[in-house]
Amino acid sequence: MNAQTQTVFRPPVDKTAWLGTDPIPARPYYDPAYYELERKAIFMRSWLNIGHVSELPEPGSFIRRELEFAEASLLIVRGKDGVIRAFHNVCTHRATQLVSEAEGRANAFICPYHMWNFGLDGQLRSAPEFENFHTTKEDCALKQVAVDVCGGLIFVNLDRNPAQSLRDYLGEHLVGRLEMAPVAQATGFSEYVYELEANWKMDYDNFQESYHLKFIHSRTGAPSFTAGNPFGHSQTYDFYGPHRTQTFWPHVDMEAASPIQQAILGAAVTFMTERGLIPNPTNREYYALFPNFFLLGSPTQHFSHVVYPLTARKSRGVVRLYWVGEPKCASEMLAREYAFVVTRDIHSEDVDVIRAGQRGMNSGALDHIHFQQMESLCRHLYLVSSGMVESYRDEQAAGGEAA
Repeated sequence: MNAQTQTVFRPPVDKTAWLGTDPIPARPYYDPAYYELERKAIFMRSWLNIGHVSELPEPGSFIRRELEFAEASLLIVRGKDGVIRAFHNVCTHRATQLVSEAEGRANAFICPYHMWNFGLDGQLRSAPEFENFHTTKEDCALKQVAVDVCGGLIFVNLDRNPAQSLRDYLGEHLVGRLEMAPVAQATGFSEYVYELEANWKMDYDNFQESYHLKFIHSRTGAPSFTAGNPFGHSQTYDFYGPHRTQTFWPHVDMEAASPIQQAILGAAVTFMTERGLIPNPTNREYYALFPNFFLLGSPTQHFSHVVYPLTARKSRGVVRLYWVGEPKCASEMLAREYAFVVTRDIHSEDVDVIRAGQRGMNSGALDHIHFQQMESLCRHLYLVSSGMVESYRDEQAAGGEAA
């Protein structure tokens, strides 16, 4: 069959038709007033990935996380009882932040201002001349934040009374998939963090669609494209409430890879499959958890990407490649390093076009943007986000919490 008559793979449309085909308003991708609504309606009320249990290996282990959109600093701690808890990094005396280190191990958290001493469970243990305060130690415990774990991933919710538990929020199917994923067994990771002059949706959407792959990643993505699937179409799409999944790049043309790529990719697949770290070497599943997290499973890379909003036109991304156990040999170590470097190389090809898209949005030249079928996950993210914003507006109009 020649190139002119070869059948091109296309995903089924039945899973995406319900999303519609209308143009999408451009304003939510750059407007500060709309971002403020998203901040309150979405990010202050949703479960957000904040880390991984491998960062808290023993009692006393802690990590500090800054969430600029909430002006919040959080302490996530493994207590002496092994339970993971989250607290605002704020002394209950005069609000001084307790910890400046990004991570570490402690037996207690002591305020540098007046030496108030808090246990790993957040309880106030002691304070100089506490008898002169007209309160109790129980009332001075650190302010807790809702926290839970699924598939080894740590999530927090800044709502003081979350509407759903984490498991209800994710749903039975996604909970099951995450708990079976290699990330649930991970003992470590490679990470890089970036900041980008782009709205959080502009940044996140780039990694939800395959329409751009042939053009932006023609060099680094070459092994993933075949004559029958030149755009790297997703094989399936599925939607679970606010979340979405896809299975994509189902055909890898190893002959298109360079000799070094063939050697390293082949070694990685062999090592990981033999050790049971990849149930299916051809499986490339993508889990997008609303609002800002996705996890991608592939033979050489099992990585997560979280996009945190900073302003209406700026975001921060945290990219991690998770590993299970220590490398057993030099080839496996090389495969891991190669996977990490390739991930950064691929991302470096994206950033300029994302910035250029944001600059175009900021100009106000467009009233609407257009999504096609390969961008169905982008459309779904907008529909869910805008639905939550509208619900929040209705809540305010009906006399709900102050805006």
